[in-house]
Amino acid sequence: MLQRYSSRKVNISEEFLNRYLKNAKSYDRLAGYFSSSILEIAGEAIESVQGIIRVICNSEVEKKDVEVAKLAKQKMVREWFKSNPEKKAQQFPDRFKKLYELLKSRKMIVKVVPNDFYGLVHAKAGVISLSDGKKIAFVGSVNETKPAWKDNYEILWADDSIESVEWVQEEFEYFWQSPYACDLSELVIENIGRLSRGRIITIEEWQKDPDPASAVIESPVYRDGFGLWNHQKYFVKMVFDEHLEGGARYILADDVGLGKTAQLGMIAQLTALYGDKPVLIIVPKTLLWQWQDELKTMFDIPSAVWDGRKWIVETGQEVKPQSNGIPPILQCPRRIGIISHGLITSGSDLVKPLLDIEYECIIVDEAHRARRQNLSKPSERPEPNNLMKFLLQLSQKTKTMILATATPIQLHPIEGWDLLSILARGSKKVLGSEFSLWQTRPLDAIELVRGTRQIISKAEYWGWIRNPLPHSKENTYTIGKLRNSLGMENNEYVLLTEYDSLTPYQKELLNEIIAEDYMQKYNPFIRHIVKRKRSTLENTIDPETNQPYLKKIDIELFGEDDSSALILTPPLKAAYEYAEEFTNLLKKRSGAKGFYKTLLLRRMGSSFQAGLNTAKVIYEKQEIDADDFDEDDVEEFVDKVKINRDELYCLERIIELLEYNKQNDPKLSKIIQILKDLNWLERGCIIFSEYYDTALTVASALSEFFTEELIGFYAGGNKSGVFKGGSFSSIDRDEIKELVLDRKIRLMIGTDAAAEGLNLQTLGTLINVDLPWNPIRLEQRQGRIRRIGQQFDKVYVYNLRYKDSIEDRIHAVLSGRIKLTYDMIGSLPEIIKDEWMEIVKTVEVLNSEHPFDIKYKEHVEKVDWESCKKVLDNEQRKEWLMRGWSN
Repeated sequence: MLQRYSSRKVNISEEFLNRYLKNAKSYDRLAGYFSSSILEIAGEAIESVQGIIRVICNSEVEKKDVEVAKLAKQKMVREWFKSNPEKKAQQFPDRFKKLYELLKSRKMIVKVVPNDFYGLVHAKAGVISLSDGKKIAFVGSVNETKPAWKDNYEILWADDSIESVEWVQEEFEYFWQSPYACDLSELVIENIGRLSRGRIITIEEWQKDPDPASAVIESPVYRDGFGLWNHQKYFVKMVFDEHLEGGARYILADDVGLGKTAQLGMIAQLTALYGDKPVLIIVPKTLLWQWQDELKTMFDIPSAVWDGRKWIVETGQEVKPQSNGIPPILQCPRRIGIISHGLITSGSDLVKPLLDIEYECIIVDEAHRARRQNLSKPSERPEPNNLMKFLLQLSQKTKTMILATATPIQLHPIEGWDLLSILARGSKKVLGSEFSLWQTRPLDAIELVRGTRQIISKAEYWGWIRNPLPHSKENTYTIGKLRNSLGMENNEYVLLTEYDSLTPYQKELLNEIIAEDYMQKYNPFIRHIVKRKRSTLENTIDPETNQPYLKKIDIELFGEDDSSALILTPPLKAAYEYAEEFTNLLKKRSGAKGFYKTLLLRRMGSSFQAGLNTAKVIYEKQEIDADDFDEDDVEEFVDKVKINRDELYCLERIIELLEYNKQNDPKLSKIIQILKDLNWLERGCIIFSEYYDTALTVASALSEFFTEELIGFYAGGNKSGVFKGGSFSSIDRDEIKELVLDRKIRLMIGTDAAAEGLNLQTLGTLINVDLPWNPIRLEQRQGRIRRIGQQFDKVYVYNLRYKDSIEDRIHAVLSGRIKLTYDMIGSLPEIIKDEWMEIVKTVEVLNSEHPFDIKYKEHVEKVDWESCKKVLDNEQRKEWLMRGWSN
């Protein structure tokens, strides 16, 4: 029978909704907009529904997002938090509690459909299956909110005829069964649960029972819908647990694109919150502001950056040093301070006071830059560069130390040992005492770990095991029992007992440890270098979803064969030849450092505009000064080099040739062809260059060619913005990220400032205008698009280079390093030429599991932070982190 309701005449929530929902068998609802306020109206009636309540509602999620479930859930979470649910929860905690119970028990299932699936799903309708088996359908203007059912003027038509019920049910099922309908994100459900409990704890409560989840679960990285991966949470928890027990010492060497900065940022925050000593982060100069920005945007962590003269806090405010007798660099106004490698490598006296205080935690990014200068003679005593020398001293001043680098070994395995030796200065758990075999015989240690040398004598084997003796957690059955029999606590690592003094039982345990292959499973390298590989995450099944932890995304490389190299026109070739002559002239000088010898060629190999700019700067100053070029590859302080007459002549010819031919750069023409003719623009593209002037030239040229396209430009400092029709507008980098995520920007040009920490999974292609000398930089670039949320199963990467240029020779020198790296840590660069595979071993060996793979598989197991019941008071958290070092 047809029934008509008007809120002008009756209370439709009482007269219709509660009346029919009471003890109903099920409830299917096209809600339009869903809100928890329905529970205030329906209350006990909706809880009395015996079966499943199914709700379809709208979302800002788009159809393309749904093709990648993770991206759809991210947008859903962002939309949820934009609605300020905290305020609603404070007003109606009981309602949130009921909603959470219904959603968590799956008695209520909510699905969202994109607004662009069928336009805005504005229709409101429902079907209620009554307790007596009958059904009633309704349509009207009422959405699922408190004002709609109780306060607004609404009309509603209800009908229990078979035809009406079937009609509404068919409409509901169309959306419910749609491939674009996706479940309400679990992050939203758990947030409803936390809000319903309202358990906010003080900093003092947290410090008594510190839980990492409580400090991060409401941070921007979760509110933006990204969350943290299990391997990230695993490492953070492992480090923090050890920090609570006396300190942690690790090298974090994860593959590029696995969220290294997020892990380090979390560790910095947790250690800063727990203790009252400073936290120091040391990064390359080019990453200073990016680090501060990511701490703020991912976790809302306040920090201060030392710019060489003063501290600058996360708001951009400068804090000038006070004349109070405390060295300026120790007047950090935040608990977490960030300084650059460059201050240390230049030998500046400003940093010396840093060695006079104690730290809670020290984090060093791109730590491979701390190395010995005599690397070509690994058997000799190391001659540490300034950064390594400084870290060796600093290591003794901190409770926890984390060195981060995707490439702990670049040229020789001794580099890995050097990094461990830095950690070892502050803790005997790493390499034992100064007299241990791991400290005194590093090359033998490396051969044992690589498996190229065997130990025959049990007494010698014991010498390697007892100093340092591994923690019981490595193997509670063998190592744990051995420790117990020796009366050693887990915080003791050095044992002086000789092999002949061991009891028969202890020798039996030693034999078991040797049989387990101690040198592969428990050596200091594998214990203190944490290396999680992308392939492991791609090939390991998550038991909860029955899907891999990480979606496999293949890379198709273009531009690798000789025929793809770009041919230079005669004037450009002549300019390049003069640059080579200039370089050769510099090489003949005894005082010219390696940086100077390749500067011009590298920049010209990037683009002829960059080459022209470089030649002009040098010519006008008649000297080369590293400060003019902001080269983060300069490891040590270098003096200015005066240019002689022959070199000036070369520069004159370069400038003359390029001034009239720079517009004919083959790379610009090739980029336009790739974007237009190969259709890469349709897939979305990020274009990378090492150099700002190259990136700016490319962005400007493309903007003038693709006049209707909004083009993002992402660089360091405040140089970012957008181009359109040849005009540039400066905008915040966060806004650029949002425009890319919302697919309003499909073409991005960036310097390597965009190569870390930027999520560009909506773009499906990448062009490298130039090839950095470190292949890991290439991986960092492709990691921007080869990440969770990427809609394509395969991404395209094009490497541009000029024929017979320096870039043609860059990667040739890298081949010999690969086998050594694989033997030590089982890792190969993701972007390498196929022929390099032959250098390693056989395909069978490559496909077999390396000990590092086996050990760190456990790191992908579920670490549940999302359902934590307590949240650290955000104001107190920030107040604590905003205390200066001297407070």
